[in-house]
Amino acid sequence: MEVFQGKAIFGGIAIGPISFFAKEEKQVKRVKIEDTQAEVERYEAAKETAMEELGGLYEKALKEVGESGAQIFEVHQMMLEDDDYNDSVKNIIVSQSVNAEYAVATTGDNFSTMFAGMDDEYFQARAVDIKDISERVINVLMGIGHAKISDEPSIIVAEDLAPSETVQMDKSKLLGFVTRLGSSNSHTAILARTMNIPALIQVDIKEEWNGKMAVIDGFSGEFYIEPEPEVLEEYRVKKAEQEERRRLLAEQRGKATVTKSGKAIKLFANIGSVSDLPSALENDAGGIGLFRSEFLYLESDTYPTEEEQFKAYRMVAETMAGKKVIIRTLDIGADKQVGYFNLDKEENPAMGLRAIRICLTRPEIFKTQLRAILRASAFGNIAVMYPMIISVEEVRKIKAIMEEVKKELDEAGISYGEVEQGIMIETPASVIISDLLAQEVDFFSIGTNDLTQYTLAIDRQNAKLDEFYNSHHEAVLRMIEMVVDNAHKAGIWAGICGELGADVTLTERFMAMGIDELSVSPTFVYPVRQKIREYDGETK
Repeated sequence: MEVFQGKAIFGGIAIGPISFFAKEEKQVKRVKIEDTQAEVERYEAAKETAMEELGGLYEKALKEVGESGAQIFEVHQMMLEDDDYNDSVKNIIVSQSVNAEYAVATTGDNFSTMFAGMDDEYFQARAVDIKDISERVINVLMGIGHAKISDEPSIIVAEDLAPSETVQMDKSKLLGFVTRLGSSNSHTAILARTMNIPALIQVDIKEEWNGKMAVIDGFSGEFYIEPEPEVLEEYRVKKAEQEERRRLLAEQRGKATVTKSGKAIKLFANIGSVSDLPSALENDAGGIGLFRSEFLYLESDTYPTEEEQFKAYRMVAETMAGKKVIIRTLDIGADKQVGYFNLDKEENPAMGLRAIRICLTRPEIFKTQLRAILRASAFGNIAVMYPMIISVEEVRKIKAIMEEVKKELDEAGISYGEVEQGIMIETPASVIISDLLAQEVDFFSIGTNDLTQYTLAIDRQNAKLDEFYNSHHEAVLRMIEMVVDNAHKAGIWAGICGELGADVTLTERFMAMGIDELSVSPTFVYPVRQKIREYDGETK
């Protein structure tokens, strides 16, 4: 028996044979081409095929993991349509009279190297995406299919896995996966968590493991190769206990989310699009605490109309049947780029023109969205919240725009409901002035993902900084408590919609702080509810 230590990215136990996932080795050769125009057309055809493949992956991911997990394939499509990328490929074909495979490989290497060498972590991360889309086009040009996993249920071991490779795998055959590379905040890691797959990264893998029995301990990060009989039996018992716990959690359906001392907590779900609604309902969410409206913009080739947005918001409101639906206004920018917005390239997009800053500098886009939200509020219990707030002045400008929209609807005789207005607390600035902001809004929703990385000055997606990244950092937890205290002093409620909300090791502390609401990925509703119902301590 051998035991290897890795970094766990999703808890759980996986037991089964190893299937070593090796990508097909290929060598891209430089070939002299006479008819360069025909070669350009060959490239264009391959690119279209790759675009169709990405579209298929998006649809598959949408069904299996929801909008938030599927968005990476939209990003890849946009990158593949980038003018600079395509111009480079065509220029190499024509100017050097070479084959399309060589032109794509050269462009991919050049762009990837360029991005990897940038100071900004966001653009460094795009280097991997460039390699992925270039590899896809080359595979189409060379007629190479996708690597297959075992026909039998198995644990996948690989050097690394791209999001596309993870999604293409048959979930019924994927017991878990272990990779040598990867970051706990990578797109693949997020997919693993969404798909409930036990997974480890940063393990020194060996191809000779192929076919051997193994165990993944997604809690301790240990990976057992050919475990001793007693160890194997121990983990079979643990796995059975885990499955029984999941069954018991399912029995909580319909039970109140209330502490033993009697405090009721709002336990809502985060969703990335209308397609995530079934999961929220299946997991018995008390409402929608974060509806990411930007999916409407990411899925469109142009600005979505008021009517298109209205229909989506209305559907969610009606489906939730009176339960609260909190719609976050447009959060484009940073890692969510949309070509038709024509945003300038920025040295630090995470702190650039994004979210509410776009809305306030392009009020016509903002007003269209607010009109759609208000109209939909006549059909359900809708609230709205604004991301990336840093000042009282911003909130007052937003409220003034909202009043303009209400006046327009009144003049047109269009009805709308009472819509609570809240803000996301995800910047240190908003935390510090939360006492002032609380006087302006109806609620706070704390976005712990951005709040943590801005507070710690650490890019969560940079694997090199994993040892420094601490989501339980006392500074972050004190900030959360400060926000809750200031909210309550002003008579408004405060919740958490970031990933920390689903961290059951912090649930008791959040209860002690007096948090009023937690909004989590749908699959985390049951375990968080159980933890809340077990809490018998004091609450503020």
